[in-house]
Amino acid sequence: MDLKQLNKDLEAIVLKKNELNALTYDHKDYDDIEEELHDMEDDFLDAYGDELEEVLDQVHVKIDADNDVLLPIAYVGAYYKPVAKNADGSQQFEIAADQGVLVESGKFKNTDTRLIFVPNPLRLVLITGKDKKVVVWGEGQ
Repeated sequence: MDLKQLNKDLEAIVLKKNELNALTYDHKDYDDIEEELHDMEDDFLDAYGDELEEVLDQVHVKIDADNDVLLPIAYVGAYYKPVAKNADGSQQFEIAADQGVLVESGKFKNTDTRLIFVPNPLRLVLITGKDKKVVVWGEGQ
């Protein structure tokens, strides 16, 4: 799996989701941008779906998740807040605690627990509670 290309493709989806979220449903470009996003998501799953499902399966086991692994695109948040630029010029993003896939975990009982993919650097983040975020997979791991 080419992690650099995966990161670029994930970033493109994140930026397209942010663009779509900035529009109202009645905006003249909404349907076109939504269609572009769906095409990008389909291409993402075609290119990385099987390998990312394996990664997600391993993470689900690691955190003792009771849920089934969903399609990897489900682990992409609805909105990412741009916060700064990396040294290479790529955009850094902050994620809210309500983003990602809600998982039930034997290790984190009675706590909202979520998994979400984040680009720049590419990583899968485990969010527990309102503010604890831990990288459970990603570049350099």
